[in-house]
Order: sequence, then structure tokens, then C-alpha cells
Amino acid sequence: MKRISNSLKRFIKLETASSIILFVFSIVAVIWANSPYGSIYEELWYHKFTIGFSGTDFHLSKPLILWINDGLMAIFFFVIGLEVKREILVGELTTLRKASLPIFAAIGGMLFPVLLFYILNKGEIGIEGWGIPMATDIAFTLGILKLLGKRVPLGLKIFLTAFAIVDDIGAVLVIAIFYSANIQWDLIGYAMLIFGTLAFLSYREIYSKYFYFIMGFVVWLLFLKSGIHPTIAGILMAFTIPLKRKVDLKEYLKVVSKQLSFFKAENSHEHKLMNKEQLQAIDYVESITEKVHSPLQQLEHTLHGWVSYIIMPIFALANAGVILSFEDFESTSHITINIALALVLGNGIGITLLSALAIKLKLADLPKGVNFKQLIGVSLLGGLGFTMSLFIVNLAYTNESFIAASKMGVIIGSLVAGVLGYIVLRLTLKPTAK
Repeated sequence: MKRISNSLKRFIKLETASSIILFVFSIVAVIWANSPYGSIYEELWYHKFTIGFSGTDFHLSKPLILWINDGLMAIFFFVIGLEVKREILVGELTTLRKASLPIFAAIGGMLFPVLLFYILNKGEIGIEGWGIPMATDIAFTLGILKLLGKRVPLGLKIFLTAFAIVDDIGAVLVIAIFYSANIQWDLIGYAMLIFGTLAFLSYREIYSKYFYFIMGFVVWLLFLKSGIHPTIAGILMAFTIPLKRKVDLKEYLKVVSKQLSFFKAENSHEHKLMNKEQLQAIDYVESITEKVHSPLQQLEHTLHGWVSYIIMPIFALANAGVILSFEDFESTSHITINIALALVLGNGIGITLLSALAIKLKLADLPKGVNFKQLIGVSLLGGLGFTMSLFIVNLAYTNESFIAASKMGVIIGSLVAGVLGYIVLRLTLKPTAK
């Protein structure tokens, strides 16, 4: 439990630091898109880049924004998949009792925004954007909790993290089922055959990161060509990564202690070079250290920094640059307003209501040190949809005016949800809580 708690604290620290960078890049994107250099902003993201041999069948040619949204974001989804698998196997989703409150909260945070968007839209154009307000951005929400300091109980952070992860699972399923078109099932069949083989190897504890990387790229490529969004390949590949270590910690400590004994008698001031026994000891320690790592934990630890500090800021820079133009506002204003309201009210009401219902029916327990007023504050933070919402925008719409209107709705709704959630938590959390 202590290791899980420390891992969660490190995860939260990483997410909250990255949220500041994400916010800065988002502001830069908006300013850049609306500046005299806005044309450079547009040209940059739609400039085509080719990988492979141009003029042959062995090449991929896509605008830079698609390399980001289809390629880099597949890594983002891969890390989400790793987090989901870890939470299911050893974290907050291991049992139905532990997972029930986050699951009910996530259902409320997905169902109510969608229903509210449908009701507000009243059959007007742009209904295909219904999936946009159902997502929660874990980086920004944890960043806001960080602003509140030590007064935030750990149970509240765990609840927010868990329900945001369940919410991500729902968003991925929505993307796979509803935002995919012209599917080539033969390519999906090939991809699933590879996926099944890797899952079997994982079950038999046969793992090579280089082989899995190559096969993962092939699966991604097959999804890219199949019509199902290639980021789904990232989620699937994450579930093939084994969690179990080949060497347990007690054996590792015993072996390393024995190998370190070769260095105890050595005086480092007398010899600049190590002897043969010491070199062999280092090689052996390096070899067994590789085996003591959980492949899933090692990949999650390695990639989290890249995703948090590089991939997500690049995604924000490429996608948050909405042009603040009111030329088509009369025909698209309802999209902006409906998305913003669905994010704030849909999540605030849905998460609170379903969580309260689960607790009332004794299907779930309120986290330790958390009250219903604080639950309302976190529910409002659930409306901060930014990253995943912007991602779905590009899948839901092709009309540029719709895309601009929906991005404005995401930014406005996320901003309002973040401010309201912060205020409610600021007023309800005790200054002396630790």
C-alpha cells in the first residue's frame, strides 16, 4: 500500500507540473493563431511530411497535424492503456467495491453531458459533436488540486484520478465505435491476430521490448489504414505489456548485495580502473536489474515524462489555436454554447448525482476524509475536458467553422469548469487538512 501511495504521489506531481506547460502552450496557440503570423501557424500544421520512399507504395504522407494526432497521440493513448491495466491489476480498480464509485462517477460524467448536448442542440446542425463534452483532462484537474496544496485529502485525489481513468476508457470506446468510418475489416483482422499473439506471449511471460515495438508499429499502421482511429492501437498494445517481474525484490536484494561485496575492499584512491571481478559484478547487476523491472511499470515510468512534457504540449500547440472570428458565429454559436454548457453542467450534475446515488444505495463508499461538498467541487473539475475533447473535435467535424466553434466551446467550458471547481473546493476544504 505504501508503494502504491508513493507511486500515486509521484504520478500526481508529474501531472500537475505538466499542466502548467500545457496551459502555457494552449495560450501561445491561441495568441499565435490570432496574430499577424496566424497564416504561418496554419501552414505549419498542414505542411505535408513524408516517411518512406515517395512515389512508391512504401511511404506515408500526411500533414504535420495528423502525424501529431494520429501518431504522437497513439503514444499518449498507450500510456493511458498502461495506467488502466495497472489500476485494474494492482490499483484503485482491482475490486468492484473499490472501482464502483469511480465507475458510477465516470458514467455520470459521460452520460449527462451527452444527453444535455442533445437536448440543447434541438436537432440543429453539428449534432455529431456529442462526444466532445464527455471527456476529463487529468493533467489540468490534478494541476488545480495542486494549487489547493496539502488541504486536499489523498482520498479526493485518488477518486479524481480513478474516475478520470475510467472516463478515458469510455472516451476510447466512443472513438472506436462511433468516430470510425469505412472500416476495412480484413486489416483489423490482421491487427487483432498480431495483438492476440502478443497477448499470448505476455501470458507466457515472453517479452522483448524491441519485438513488441516493431509489432506495435505494424498494428498501428494496420489501424491507420483500416478506418478505425490508430490511437486505439495504442490502447490495445498497452494491454499486451506484462506486469509481472522475472525476479522478485528479495532475490534482487540478495544478488546485488553479494555483487557489491567485490567493491568493499577496494580503495578507490589507489586504482583508477576496476578489476575483472568488479566488471563482471556490474554486468551481472545490470542484467538482473533489467529483470527486476516490471515491463509495464518501466514503460509507464519512461514514457510519462515524454507524454506530459512533450507530446501533450505539442498537441495543445497544434490543436488549441482557435481563430477568434465571428463571421460564422450566428450559424455556429449554438455549438460553442452547447459544448461549454454540457462540459460544465453535464459533468457537474452527472458526476455528483451518480456518485451520490451509488453511495446512497450502498454500492460504493465516500472516500476517507471527503464530504459531499468536496465531491461537487471535483465533479465540476470533471468538466475540464481539454485534451481529449479537442482530440474528439477533429474526429467529429470536418467543417472548419464547426471545428473553430467547438474548440471555443471546449476552451470556454473547460475554463469555467476549472474556475468553479477551484472555488467550490477552496471554500469547502479545511485549511488545516493534510
